[in-house]
Formats: sequence, structure tokens, C-alpha cells
Amino acid sequence: MSELAREHLAQELLGCEYDKLTPIQRSVIDLIATESPSAADPELKLDERTPGQKLADRVASVGGSWGFIIGFGACLAVWMGWNAWGRGHGLAFDPYPFIFLNLMLSTLAAVQAPIIMMSQNRAAERDRRAAEQDYIVNLRAELEIMHLHDKMDALRYREMADMIRRQDESLEILRKQLAGQA
Repeated sequence: MSELAREHLAQELLGCEYDKLTPIQRSVIDLIATESPSAADPELKLDERTPGQKLADRVASVGGSWGFIIGFGACLAVWMGWNAWGRGHGLAFDPYPFIFLNLMLSTLAAVQAPIIMMSQNRAAERDRRAAEQDYIVNLRAELEIMHLHDKMDALRYREMADMIRRQDESLEILRKQLAGQA
């Protein structure tokens, strides 16, 4: 694809020089010029995650589920029930006010929160890339529609010109007939 073709498309479709376009607009002009379909962003693949990223995604999916909340609530109830009941029988390992339980919950929250944030940050980055890809596809579609409108306008102009030419010919024939009758 030549520089001249890119410049022509940029001027025709966007009314701007190619060098003054944003990188996304340039990529759309390049896509239109080559008429190649928009490919999915290869960076959006989940299979390329590191083991740490996979673990963070797993922790986020488990830690943010109702199953985890219900199961964790049941464990807390058993913990507190055992220690409340076991206090009178000498079996309590964390008597009320459950200081060890508070330590465990604080540790879990301190570890789980950043892991979930890592997963959410990566998901936000994937969403941002997908939104950019959607923008490129939508911009390309809009430019193609504008191009089709221009083609339709040109076609309509030619049809109107042909219709006017045929009307002029018909009027000329009518004038000749009227002149021949008079």
C-alpha cells in the first residue's frame, strides 16, 4: 500500500492528512486500504498467562463466589460454635473473643485482596484492549458506510443527470412534433 493511497483515503474519509491522524485512525485507514479483516488482538488470549496470573484468577473466581461465602460462613460458625461449646469442656483452642480467628481473618484479607486486585487489573486491561478493538471495528464500519453513502450519492447524481438528459430529449422530440403540427 502506497503512502499516496493512505493520504488519499485519510483526506477523502476523514478530511485530514494521514500524518495528523491518531494511531487508531491510521490503523483503520490501513485496514481499509488493504481491505483485510480486523483480527482479534492476540494479547487477549488467556492461555498466555503466567502460573501466578492463573493462580490469581483462580483465587479471584473462588473468593468472589457465593460458594466461598457460604462455605466460609459455615466454617466461621463451626469455629465459633466449637470454641463456645468447648470452653466449658476444656476443648476450646480459641475462646471468646476469638483472637486467633481475628488474626486468621486479617491474614486472609491481607493476602486475598491484592491477589483479587491483580486479577481485576488484568481483566480491566483485557477489557480496555477489547474496547480499543471494538472502536477500530466500529470506526472502520462507519468509514465504510460513509464510503457507501458517497457511492450512492454519485450513483444518484448520474441517474438524475441521465433522467434530465432523457427529459431534454423528450422535450426536444415534443417541440419537433408541435412545430411539425403547427
